[in-house]
Amino acid sequence: MSGTGRPHGMQAMVLTAPRRPLSLQHLPIPVPAPGQVRLRVLACAVCRTDLHVIDGDLPDPALPLVPGHEVVGLIDAVGEGVTLAVGQRVGVPWLGWTCGTCAYCRADAENLCPAARFTGYTLPGGYADYLVADARYCFVLPEGPDAAHAAPLLCAGLIGYRALRLAGVAQRLGFYGFGAAAHLLTQLARWQGRQIYAFTRPGDASAQAFARELGACWAGDSAQAPPQPLDAAILFAPVGALVPAALAAVRPGGAVVCAGIHMSEIPAFPYRLLWQERQLRSVANLTRRDGEAFLALASQVPVRSTVTCYPLAAANQALEDLRTGRLHGAAVLLPTPAGRPAVS
Repeated sequence: MSGTGRPHGMQAMVLTAPRRPLSLQHLPIPVPAPGQVRLRVLACAVCRTDLHVIDGDLPDPALPLVPGHEVVGLIDAVGEGVTLAVGQRVGVPWLGWTCGTCAYCRADAENLCPAARFTGYTLPGGYADYLVADARYCFVLPEGPDAAHAAPLLCAGLIGYRALRLAGVAQRLGFYGFGAAAHLLTQLARWQGRQIYAFTRPGDASAQAFARELGACWAGDSAQAPPQPLDAAILFAPVGALVPAALAAVRPGGAVVCAGIHMSEIPAFPYRLLWQERQLRSVANLTRRDGEAFLALASQVPVRSTVTCYPLAAANQALEDLRTGRLHGAAVLLPTPAGRPAVS
């Protein structure tokens, strides 16, 4: 291993069992193995997938677990065989490792690898002062936004981009749920010349105003029909009842894309909502190619994150604010400031 030396210890927010609050713990600093880098974490955004992990919606997390998969940090040590350098700023996303040999990996569909491992779920995540990660799955981040504003790009942006790509060339595009992903993708889609129709929780006038500020041509309750049929809709909200509503809102031949990793039960709906060649599909994870393409576009647009920052120790409050819809944009955790003595 090469790097700046090994600090004595770190702070991390740890999940010890599903449906329990995270606990602040003092842990040893991890050492990068061959092929890995160690990051001094600068920021980690809070994602709804973190809630699904913590709430037990996703099975078999690697407990005890440090959550978090939208990580920005500075490399401070590298393992053998790594070409990245100490001092580089990188981002660590949800997809943390794949086998590289299965049929999916060989077909440029590594997001479907059955042996894949995921940051902050089956691998340690970024709710900590330090993190080790497979160097192959780290994105070198361009100059531009600071760490707090770059962090949401690494999941809300990346998964949102994949969902946008799977929605096709839709001109009239509906976003169901206007949180971290939708507020980023609205900026990209508007830059591409598309019209955005934003659907929020009923009565959430604040989120609707936020959507209009970012360029949505219409914003209303998820129970409302849009003023004209949509070419496609993306569901960011993990609410199964929105699936038939979105199908009813899209034109014949249109698409509904479910962008979340988990969703409540989808109710039965009449076949006429799917008929006339409407498509219903899901998004699973991301590929490194998605990440490279989106981050290049995000710099070009540029896409700007709206964030609310919390100290690392306030992760439970950030998660609750996300759960209850008290946020505009994304929540971001800021670990121990540089220069503060390490925990011994």
